[in-house]
Amino acid sequence: MGTRPTQSTAGIPSIWSAVTPPGPDCPALQGELRTDAVVIGAGFTGLSAALHLRQAGAEVAVLEAADPGWGGSGRNNGQVIPTLTRPDPDDIEARFGAAGERFVLMLRDSAALLFDLVARHGIPAEAEQTGWVQPVHSPGRIRIAERRHRQWLARGAPVELLDRAAVGRMTGSDAWYGGFWNRSGGHVNPLALARGMARTVTALGARLYGRSPALHYERRDGAWHVRTPGGTVRARALILATNAYTDAFSGELAPRIARQVVPVLSWQMATEPLDEAARRAILPGRQAMSDTHGELYFARHDARHRLITGGNLLIPLRERARLSAYIGRRLERLWPALGAVRFDYVWNGYVGMTDDFMPRFHALGPDGWAWAGCNGRAVALSFAVGREFARAVGGTPSDQLALPLTDPRPLPLRNLVRRIAPWMLLRYRMLDRQEL
Repeated sequence: MGTRPTQSTAGIPSIWSAVTPPGPDCPALQGELRTDAVVIGAGFTGLSAALHLRQAGAEVAVLEAADPGWGGSGRNNGQVIPTLTRPDPDDIEARFGAAGERFVLMLRDSAALLFDLVARHGIPAEAEQTGWVQPVHSPGRIRIAERRHRQWLARGAPVELLDRAAVGRMTGSDAWYGGFWNRSGGHVNPLALARGMARTVTALGARLYGRSPALHYERRDGAWHVRTPGGTVRARALILATNAYTDAFSGELAPRIARQVVPVLSWQMATEPLDEAARRAILPGRQAMSDTHGELYFARHDARHRLITGGNLLIPLRERARLSAYIGRRLERLWPALGAVRFDYVWNGYVGMTDDFMPRFHALGPDGWAWAGCNGRAVALSFAVGREFARAVGGTPSDQLALPLTDPRPLPLRNLVRRIAPWMLLRYRMLDRQEL
C-alpha cells in the first residue's frame, strides 16, 4: 500500500480478509445514470449515508473505486471509540461554538449509533460493545484521564475514571497508572461490517457500483456530475466520503480536500489464537484498549481469540518481520504470561491525519458535502457523519447540522510533509518519556 493501490481486496493479508465472507456483487458503472444522490466511496461514511438516505426514501448511487471496505474501513483495528484522538469537548466547543457543541454530542453517541444499527439490521460484524479503555502510561499523564472524564461526564457520556488497580484488573497488566473508560465503545470486524453494510444498503434499494473510481466531479446545470472510467452520474446531491484515499485513484477528484490530509501508513497485526489462560488474563472483559502513548499501544480480542494490535516503524524495510519482533517484545512486556508472541497476520492501511487532529467537514456547494481527516478515530465517527450527511441532503439547514464546517485548507508542501511524517515517531517517543 505504499504505492498506488490496486482495485482488488484479494491481496490484503489481513485477518479480516481471511475470515470474512464476500460482500455483494457490485458491477462497474456503465453508461449514464440519474439519481437523487451520488455517494463517492463505499466505506463506513458512504455506506452509512446511503443507508440513511434510502430510509428517507431518496434514490442513491454509491461509486466505489474497488470493493466495499477496500480502503481504511476494512483494514483498521476495529476499535469503536466515541472520542477524537486529541481535541477534547472543551477545545472543540471553544473553537466552533454551537456547531462544536452539536458535534460533541454526535461524537458522544457515535458508538451507540453504530452498535444499534448493527443490531437492528442483523449485520454479522462480530460486534462487541464491551467498552473502550484508555490507560495512562505514566503518573503525570493521569491528568489526561481526569480531564477527559470530567469533560465527557459533563456531556452525559457513560464514562468512568479508573485508578491503577482498576486498570490493572481491566487490562490484566500493571504497566499503567490509571485510566479513562467509556462503556459505549467496543470493537468489530471492520471488513465484515463494511460488507454487511453493503449488503444492507443494496437490499434497501441503493445502487452500489464497484471498480468504478470517481475521476472528476463538477457542478453544472443545477446538478452534480461525476465521471468514472465507464460512465457518468448526474445527481441533485453529492457526498464525498473518501478520507485518506481521496487522491489514490485520481489526483483531479478533490485536490484541495486531499491536500489538507496526510495519509500515514498504519500497521495492524493479529497474533495466533490465545489459549484459555491467556484469554482470561489479558483484557478479560474484552474491552478495546488504546493508551496515552503518542506511539500508541493498543489491543483487543477478536472473535477467534486472537489479540489484534499493531504499531509503526521509521524505516520501510522488512516491515512485517521487524514489526513482529518489535511489537512482540512490547506485548511480552505488557503481559509477561504471553511468553513468545507469534503473529499470523500483519497488514496495513492509510490513516488520514490533519495538523491539529481535528477532522475537516466541507460544504462543496448546493447539496454537496465532504469530509476527511479521521486521525485514527474513523469507525464510530464515520457512521455518525454518514447519517449527518443524509440529513443535510434531506434538507436540514447547515446551522442545525452536527458538523463544524470549514473551507478546505491545503497543507503547504504537503508532499514533503507526507514523506517526513513517519519520522514524527521519533518526536512521539521523546514526548512519551516526558511527564505533563
